[in-house]
Amino acid sequence: MHTLKAEQLERLAEATMRALGSAPEEARIVATHLVQANLSGHDSHGVGMLPDYVRLVQAGLIVPNQEIVTLVDFGALLLFDARRGVGQRVMEATTAAAIERARSQGATVFGTRDCGHIGRVGHYAEQCAAAGMTGIFFVNVADHLAFQAPFGCSDARLGTNPFAIAMPGANGPAAVLDMATSAIAFGKARVARNKGVPVPEGSVIDDAGRPTTDPRMLVDERKGALMAFGQHKGSGLAVFCELLGAALTGGRTIQSEEETSGGILNSVLGIVIDNARMGDPAAIIDEVESVKDWIRASPPAPGFDKVRLPGEPELESRASRGRSGIPLDAKSVDDILGAAITAGVDPALVDATRAAYAA
Repeated sequence: MHTLKAEQLERLAEATMRALGSAPEEARIVATHLVQANLSGHDSHGVGMLPDYVRLVQAGLIVPNQEIVTLVDFGALLLFDARRGVGQRVMEATTAAAIERARSQGATVFGTRDCGHIGRVGHYAEQCAAAGMTGIFFVNVADHLAFQAPFGCSDARLGTNPFAIAMPGANGPAAVLDMATSAIAFGKARVARNKGVPVPEGSVIDDAGRPTTDPRMLVDERKGALMAFGQHKGSGLAVFCELLGAALTGGRTIQSEEETSGGILNSVLGIVIDNARMGDPAAIIDEVESVKDWIRASPPAPGFDKVRLPGEPELESRASRGRSGIPLDAKSVDDILGAAITAGVDPALVDATRAAYAA
């Protein structure tokens, strides 16, 4: 599989968002988020989302440069309405506001409702950790057909409803848990379809509720469903991502009586805790690192080369892909470049990107 360098993909992604009408800073934020997802090994939330973004912006389902409206500002409680604004910019800004409020209040509970697709949720948890704070995020996915079958269901009733948490450690985040509550994200099924490979067993059911490893029915026909991870446990967390992320914040929920428009809306409930208000930050970090060392000291189980904590596979991927480039299958590259052309990106940049991929 051929690769592209991170900076090549950032230029293309930024140019695509600029062509769609995003201001320079908004376009830069989106490009950085997408490529960082690829570098982290989460291709489902990387530049492969650009064709969807082009479609959604041109259909009016994501609104570039949208003003964020503050609905509630009450001490440690904040609520924002994104009004279909570009999700990465909106969430970066509202998370920053929550971090700043937590400095004075000790903690913040905040909601950001009805964002355009916000990308990799772990990014915002890492944003909190970088500020010396713990970040916890519950997210729903609405405005399109359901993708996830909750435990005991034979068809889709929820979105992939991701969850993320991170806290600071000695050298960057101590650990980052960032996951869909479905067994795999829908984007991972898309990537598998594009590569012509099966999805993992236990991750997808067909339109009759039977397990399958073929992603094509789900991706191409929008039939069947993703399964929840961990059976009833992951399913329960998915339900609460819907309830906390959207029902509590006033965001759109998956079963909304409004006609589904084919968009991607995320609503979020975030909790930000200033670790310094809980005790000596250095002592907390020492204890956190001791727990990590204790876990890592376990002999690896059969089939594992080492013990890895949440977030460490992403760090390894960033180092590897930063050196060798980001691998992309040919269909994904064709889709991304086609979307750039549709958006109105300079053909010279599209051609240069295609040539770099083929080299």
